Amino acid sequence: MSKIAVLTDSNSGIMQSEAEAMGVFIIPMPFFINNETFYENVDLTQEQFYAKLVEGVDISTSMPSVGSVTDMWDNLLKEYDEVVYIPMSSGLSSSCETAYMLSQDYDGKVQVVNNQRISVTQRQSVLDALELVEKGKSAAEIKEILEKNKMESSIYIMVDTLSYLKKGGRITPAAAALGTLLRLKPVLQIQGDKLDAFAKARTVKQAKSIMIEAMQKDFKERFKDESGKTIHLEMSYTNDLESALQFKEEVQAAFPNNEIVMQPLALSVACHIGPGALAVACSKEIQY
Repeated sequence: MSKIAVLTDSNSGIMQSEAEAMGVFIIPMPFFINNETFYENVDLTQEQFYAKLVEGVDISTSMPSVGSVTDMWDNLLKEYDEVVYIPMSSGLSSSCETAYMLSQDYDGKVQVVNNQRISVTQRQSVLDALELVEKGKSAAEIKEILEKNKMESSIYIMVDTLSYLKKGGRITPAAAALGTLLRLKPVLQIQGDKLDAFAKARTVKQAKSIMIEAMQKDFKERFKDESGKTIHLEMSYTNDLESALQFKEEVQAAFPNNEIVMQPLALSVACHIGPGALAVACSKEIQY
């Protein structure tokens, strides 16, 4: 049986320290802050990131350099027979497509998974990959299974402020001004690909209800499991743990049969939506 390494990037929300205990490997995502390069969870913490974001400092995201990716693969292949690499969704970054092209020079020893995940759902894909390794699946089989199940996840995100969506060009200045005037709390969605609009709420309370009801509908209609027994329920947030814990109580009351995994939202997403966001997500158990 091949010895397989599971590799992901820091968009999964898995910390470097956590990765070792899990038995996985992490490529940190680079950020440019005032033209200086920082790496997530290496020399850029969540606290440092939000402090600079709130200050209005110029922050932009980037994909890992070609060298950092191939060097990681080369080092892992000294100890492992194969590598399963699970980067962030190809709908949100070109890093997945670039990695796939690079993998073509590795004679099938590196399998790049394009299963359209980010943050907590990407983290679940890593856990699924580890389970499949334990089941004796090859790297190619793991890639096939994860990609076959790629649409079996769902994320809803309430945005607290429109200023970061405006700054990133995702909404027009006029729409942002009107939304701010009306005190709208947009709810966005990630359904296996890009970040899209889902609904407009007038209050945080209404936005929470919209997200919970949308998730209940997904359980029942998309995933055909109203009880949630075959679904991993997840939550995320940006820079406001207290509000996230309060929302977690509400979500738990709506889904009493599910254990909730909660972690900070990936900074590559947080960069575009800002602090104060709340998210609820789910991933269906993989079928193989």
